[in-house]
Amino acid sequence: MAEINRELADFLKRSRSQGDPSRAGLPPDARVRRVPGLRREEVAILAGVSADYYARLEQGRRITPSPAVVEAIGRALDLDAAGRAHLRDLIGIASGPVRHRPRAVQQVRPGLYQLLDALDGEPALLLGRRTDVLAANRMAKALFTDFDRMTPQHRNYARWMFLDDDARSLFVDWDVQARAAVESLRFDAGRDPDDQATTALIAELRDGSPEFDQWWEQHRVHQRTHGSKRLRHPVVGELTVEYETLTLPGDPDTALFVYTAEAGSSSKRALDLLASWSLPDSATGAVPSRDQRPGSHE
Repeated sequence: MAEINRELADFLKRSRSQGDPSRAGLPPDARVRRVPGLRREEVAILAGVSADYYARLEQGRRITPSPAVVEAIGRALDLDAAGRAHLRDLIGIASGPVRHRPRAVQQVRPGLYQLLDALDGEPALLLGRRTDVLAANRMAKALFTDFDRMTPQHRNYARWMFLDDDARSLFVDWDVQARAAVESLRFDAGRDPDDQATTALIAELRDGSPEFDQWWEQHRVHQRTHGSKRLRHPVVGELTVEYETLTLPGDPDTALFVYTAEAGSSSKRALDLLASWSLPDSATGAVPSRDQRPGSHE
């Protein structure tokens, strides 16, 4: 319980430090601000609670705010949708018993494999809890990496992003993409912080990547719904892809990521070239390796 309370306290303190008093509509205050952000009593005023109540909540004390109070605190801290969801998760966990239930291994049903195959012209990934890569179609393997070549315990998007040198070379905006991966993992961890596999992954990444460790300490959260990625692909050169995220009804722990490029753009031509290049060899069924450029006779 103490660890979960610290998570809540840390998130509230960091969110408060990022608040903007001028945007919050607070009356002018002649006092000098020695630290950036909002004061505790200001958050309390904006949320409509007592300063003592908010102070105890920020200290991680075991209290149970009503849903209305949680939403009011989220507004006072100017949290986005992901931040408010994360706050609800942390407050609900901090005020209730710690759950120690086994987590079933995620399985991909046959229909989803068929869907990935049907999206053969576009890269598509199925991500599960803690950004585990559950499945990837041919184009996703060609665009990013062949996750199937990894051992099952290493088949994880965040782990690949931070611990694989090829990922650092692939993304033109690696720091942007990597930071988003940290914030997404933080959001996911808040939903079930007693999950041992998630805890082990975070420990490995904090130990293996200074960037991950630094960004994890900032306690920012992000829920990836859509966006873009800039890549410098070793086969087809630079391109930009847009992605949309689809959460599966009845399976909130699994999300489908589909990557596309604007019709007629150089990025779309690069994707089309990648699609042709990555077609399995008709004789062996093997997909070419990345050192075999289009037109190579090796």
